[in-house]
Amino acid sequence: MAEANKTEDVEMDETAPPAKKGGIGGRKRAAVILLVMLVVAVVLGMWLWIRSKTHVETDNAFIESHVYSISSRVPGNVARVLVRDNQFVKKGDVLVELDQQDYRLRVDNYAAQLDLARNETASTYAQVDAARAAVNSDRARLEQAELDLARGRALYKREVIPKDQLDKLETARKVAASRLLETEGSVRRALAILGLTGNGGKDAQIARKKAELEESRRNLSFTSIIAPADGYITKKSVEAGNNIQAGQPLMALVELNNTWITANYKESQLTHVKQGQKVEFEVDTYPGKTFKGKVDSIMAGTGASFSLLPPENATGNYVKVVQRIPVKIVIDSSSDPDHLLRVGMSVVPTVLTGRKLGDILMDPFR
Repeated sequence: MAEANKTEDVEMDETAPPAKKGGIGGRKRAAVILLVMLVVAVVLGMWLWIRSKTHVETDNAFIESHVYSISSRVPGNVARVLVRDNQFVKKGDVLVELDQQDYRLRVDNYAAQLDLARNETASTYAQVDAARAAVNSDRARLEQAELDLARGRALYKREVIPKDQLDKLETARKVAASRLLETEGSVRRALAILGLTGNGGKDAQIARKKAELEESRRNLSFTSIIAPADGYITKKSVEAGNNIQAGQPLMALVELNNTWITANYKESQLTHVKQGQKVEFEVDTYPGKTFKGKVDSIMAGTGASFSLLPPENATGNYVKVVQRIPVKIVIDSSSDPDHLLRVGMSVVPTVLTGRKLGDILMDPFR
């Protein structure tokens, strides 16, 4: 029994050194792995640091575009609605038609009034000519009456004619003068009707009726509501038979041929961002797909400056908060030929500043 225990001790002593040797090798392998991981972490950290200087990225960005609010310029009853939600329309397409009967009647009415005004004007011109002829006739009578009165006064002084005959000559002169004033007033009244006196234009009545006719024709054209641009119909709230008022919103039209991104970058990120720099961005809706664009402009102020209640840093306790400045990024249409992007989509744009490694490494020494 003692010999067996002794044998086990010998065997255990023989296996002990190899176990110790294997433990040292494991620590070396662990140290090598740790060193490799440290080198990889340093290299990765350097790469991420350099990339953060050359690629400016934010997730606070959204797609925007021109959104037209479609409304009518005249009130009326809706006769037809020619579009549906999410339908693509081209500029000039008719979206809604109003009942045109009332507006056509107004056009016919003003056209008839214009014809009447022209006839009345022609008649008034004739009256003016007749009044002018009467003025000339009455002026001649007045001149003759004045001559007769002058002769009568001379004869009365020589006692050739009696006093009552002189009185009749004076009365005849006054009557001629009064008639001349009356006919001259008729001419002025006729000219005033035609708009030929004072600062009025020629044929004022006709001009007014023409303006009313043009206005009625213009209102008739407004009964057809057309698309102001190419785009997609959204938020349609009108149906045939509705009575609408001027300016009432009927639908919205979203233009997708000229979209852009509003990216709210931190103010500390915009040190080297400039107009015209290339941009790459991804959209949450289409993971793995990269779109392109370029920096169009940087807003003239922070988002907080133009908010409804801007901060008052001069009052109370001041706490510094990193501000965000909106950057407009124009989307390259060739990267989205199928118009996959929609207004309001969340995007992650990355501005490629194009900075070189030497410039980045020299930043701490400047």
